[in-house]
Amino acid sequence: MTTPGHRAADYRYFVPITTRWMDNDVYGHVNNVTYYSYFDTVANHFLIREGGLDIHTSPVIGLVVESKCSYLAPVAYPDELRAGLRVDKLTNRSVTYGVAIFGSSEEAVAHGYFVHVFVDREARNAVPIPDRIRAALATLVADGDNP
Repeated sequence: MTTPGHRAADYRYFVPITTRWMDNDVYGHVNNVTYYSYFDTVANHFLIREGGLDIHTSPVIGLVVESKCSYLAPVAYPDELRAGLRVDKLTNRSVTYGVAIFGSSEEAVAHGYFVHVFVDREARNAVPIPDRIRAALATLVADGDNP
């Protein structure tokens, strides 16, 4: 398996991100922690819209257990961004998302990953990914060999 790159063509699902005045820090660019919010936004948008996740009542939810972000170029309010999503690894109970943020270029301004482990909402123990969510996630698998 080859590792996908960090160009827009390497991602399968996109959500527009509207930067906000408060995203900028005192150095005049979007603060590093804000990128994690963008990552959460695109992944949860996908799970809700494509996987049928009901964030209020679904008996199974995804919890983030690991994350990383690499910053390549600054962006600032009022830049218009896109968050790109793919699935780098899909197992019975977890998914590793590849995520990238794009400005006006096809090259990522930031990229990273995070891991969702699916758990029972009440007990918080790991459970298999629900079929509808798993089927949706399989459409984003980056290498095509890991449904």
